[in-house]
Amino acid sequence: MKVFVTGVKGQLGFDVVNELEKRNHTAVGVDIDELDITDAAAVEKMLREVNPDAVIHCAAWTAVDAAEDNVEKCRQVNAGGTENIAKVCKELGCKLMYISTDYIFDGQGTRPWEPDDPVTTPLNVYGLTKYEGEEAVRRYVEKFFIVRIAWVFGKGKNFIKTMINLGKTHDKLTVVNDQFGTPTYTYDLARLLVDMIETEKYGNYHATNEGGYITWYDFACEIFRQAGIEVQVEPVSSAAYAAKAKRPENSRMSKQKLVDNGFTLLPTWQDALGRYLKTMEE
Repeated sequence: MKVFVTGVKGQLGFDVVNELEKRNHTAVGVDIDELDITDAAAVEKMLREVNPDAVIHCAAWTAVDAAEDNVEKCRQVNAGGTENIAKVCKELGCKLMYISTDYIFDGQGTRPWEPDDPVTTPLNVYGLTKYEGEEAVRRYVEKFFIVRIAWVFGKGKNFIKTMINLGKTHDKLTVVNDQFGTPTYTYDLARLLVDMIETEKYGNYHATNEGGYITWYDFACEIFRQAGIEVQVEPVSSAAYAAKAKRPENSRMSKQKLVDNGFTLLPTWQDALGRYLKTMEE
């Protein structure tokens, strides 16, 4: 199978290409230097030349706070760029997998979000534009997977690296303890995404590691425990951090639909963290 992958310099795109090649699929990976997804003509030209069997669309504007001051730029990438890709996928009759986010939901309540729950009011510009991207996929493509992920870590900048760097220079840290979710390791997620793209089990899905719902405070404590770093971690509320974009308190997501469709769930986040920390030592 020939698979076109966007955002290959990001955490997830990098791992997706590696997983595809491991399984002897042909992976054609691009990033902003090779393709500006907001340029409809360029998207059509490249996709027609490659003529893939499937597209895994990982590219996105992910600077959540900066999006609040750059609404149209963020929309051009997350909604417009996705629409450009979706339109060509429709013409080519190929599968499209769109990577979305827990941020499309309003973050209220405590019940885990189901993949087919109605979306009403995303909390910030990033969430809204990613949802607009979802709508473009559903509007144009029949053979689509929309996979929502949360709390991602892998290659590049992420929460684990930030905590470890802070832990080396601080005796005491404060971490938010009123946002609930589950971390997602891109290496594990890439395996699942390729499992999925090899099937015709289309629709909306949620995918994070297993291991239970936690807060960022819980995550930080386990990072320091596994890394063997002595640091005092104090729990605080989100109000203590004046972020420009509001974060969801409830990012719990149900993965039962993966089970129902015969997909293998990801390992626990605790196990994933341990494996990831080993890669940081290499």
